[in-house]
Amino acid sequence: MENPKTVIVIGVSAGGVEVLTALVRDLPTDLDAAILIVLHISAQAPSLLARILARAGPLPVTQAVDGEPLRSGHIYVPQPDNHVIVEQGFIRVVHGPRENRHRPSIDVLFRTAARAYGSRVIGVVLTGALDDGTAGLLAVKRAGGLTVVQNPDEAMYPSMPRSAIAHVAVDYVVSVADMTDLLVRLVREMPASELPTKPVLIATPTSQMEGEMIQEHDLAGNPSAYSCPECHGVLWEIEDDQLTRYRCRVGHAFSPESMLAQQSDALEDALWSALKTLEESASLSRRLVAQSTERGHPLMAGRFKEKAQTAERHALLIRQVLLTQETNVPDLDAISV
Repeated sequence: MENPKTVIVIGVSAGGVEVLTALVRDLPTDLDAAILIVLHISAQAPSLLARILARAGPLPVTQAVDGEPLRSGHIYVPQPDNHVIVEQGFIRVVHGPRENRHRPSIDVLFRTAARAYGSRVIGVVLTGALDDGTAGLLAVKRAGGLTVVQNPDEAMYPSMPRSAIAHVAVDYVVSVADMTDLLVRLVREMPASELPTKPVLIATPTSQMEGEMIQEHDLAGNPSAYSCPECHGVLWEIEDDQLTRYRCRVGHAFSPESMLAQQSDALEDALWSALKTLEESASLSRRLVAQSTERGHPLMAGRFKEKAQTAERHALLIRQVLLTQETNVPDLDAISV
């Protein structure tokens, strides 16, 4: 059945496959809701998530296709390296700028669903690192939708649920074991649809769809002192109640935690590059020492030897920093389901 009464949007990251499998296992086939899931998945590997979830429960599960109708009793998962956008009655699939270091982004799915379906949206945040989904869940709440969060005490990675609870007046905080029954009840209690019975898909250029992804927050704050870690443009600081976010002119978006993580990655890349340059400089200087000695130029050999020793000291220091650096955030892009 097209034009479902309810749209359920689910955001999940690290540790999410097991949770999703448990969540979809007992969903009824007559559920009058379309379910859209964003799991942070690798951009380079084919996704097996649809196949895994289809085996786990009775509802059909497919990868989202651009322009396909939303159907009740159907689960949609993202294509790798693409955002999922919700319009009235339809799904759009857009490459678009990354948000919170991810494409697909949970915030993009939640925000567009809230804009298209308002109070008929149920937003769900499950296990995951950092805080993608918090801003999107806030958008669902403001649009009159219902908000559900996994109990962080049972989450494999509690950061996403904790961030959502800290910044959004969440309606329900429940265990995964109780979540399926809760969602079924909320769908059944949802008021009847007031949207058109047969929405019409409007052919929209990709550039316009990408613009619509960010239009609610397009430079809505003040220029910050920070540059975008991805494109190096100016970041605008947006205050959303108690939630601070950053967005650049082309659409890259970050929470403070995701920006710190991205900056950490950029810093590590820069340090490895500096290490390579210093070790090459030390190697070249040692070669010049040997050549100068063979040609009977001791003063020049001494200068090159000093340069080699300085480069070696700096390289050793940078290598020690890199090898002792602790990694607090899991490599979410390594998930290849």
